Amino acid sequence: MENGRNVADGVRVEARALVYAVVGGVALLAVVTVGSVLGPMVVLDLATPAMAAWWTVFTAVAVQGIPFLLLGTVVSAAIGAFVPERVFRRVLPKNPALAVPVAGAAGVVLPGCECASVPVADSLMRRGVAPAAALAFLLSAPAINPVVLVATSIAFPGDPAMVGARLVASLATAVAMGWLWVRFGREEWLPSVRRGGGPAATAHGWRGFRDGLQHDFLHAGGFLVLGAAAAATFNILVPRSLLDVFTGSPWLSVLLLAVLAVVLCVCSEADAFVAASLTGFSPTARLAFMVVGPMVDLKLVALQAGTFGRAFAVRFSSVTWVVAVVSSVLVGGWLL
Repeated sequence: MENGRNVADGVRVEARALVYAVVGGVALLAVVTVGSVLGPMVVLDLATPAMAAWWTVFTAVAVQGIPFLLLGTVVSAAIGAFVPERVFRRVLPKNPALAVPVAGAAGVVLPGCECASVPVADSLMRRGVAPAAALAFLLSAPAINPVVLVATSIAFPGDPAMVGARLVASLATAVAMGWLWVRFGREEWLPSVRRGGGPAATAHGWRGFRDGLQHDFLHAGGFLVLGAAAAATFNILVPRSLLDVFTGSPWLSVLLLAVLAVVLCVCSEADAFVAASLTGFSPTARLAFMVVGPMVDLKLVALQAGTFGRAFAVRFSSVTWVVAVVSSVLVGGWLL
């Protein structure tokens, strides 16, 4: 009887914590929405039109991005908590070269936030999944999942070619990196991977869902705010004459936004709205921003270094950036 009461109490605590997490996300969305309405009026009264314009761009990016960020982290937390790793082993071919495109395509139906993709890939490797397939999934899951594609279609209304270009370029990058690992990768570059090392120290069930949701939403939400602020600052402070130097050159504009994607660290569920706000750049340059961001940014490099080692993170991130830029240019020239 005592055990049953303890279990019931534990379930109530977990349910209460889950409700608090969801309510917190809704409250944050409400605060940002109210701020987007009142902010420009207050700024106009207290400061200058330039600051009002900055606030308008900032809140537009944040308000549009937060619902998709919340939805994406809910889906990611649910997969991490309720989908066992053996599912991946059963559906992936034994041949690593064949497993790579399957794992890459799995990102469409098994989405994940990029913040969670690194520990998920590490867990898959520890359970016997080929590193090439796990790395392909690491890159594709946060880049081509349904939440990201829907967010992209809303950020670029009436432009389905941008959605298709993002899907094709991101999937091509993930598969190419997986195949490059099959050909050139070495096991000693992944010192943390211990085959058959037992289950990862990750909570499952409702507790894992709650912890994953809280961590991913708060962590990624902070980067979304920083990304929105950086995008607004970029649009307001950078002189048009300087911007013309880059926008006038297709190559320089692509490289600039590919570098900005690394620095801004915007979550993949919201980066399309940041890209849509960069109206002075070509569609191919904005595509590069959306393809590079979910695969290579500062927080991901840090996560990879902490999980797989610094040597792996430097090699893998550098090559991924180059492949993502090339893929964006080729697909953008074809579809956009």
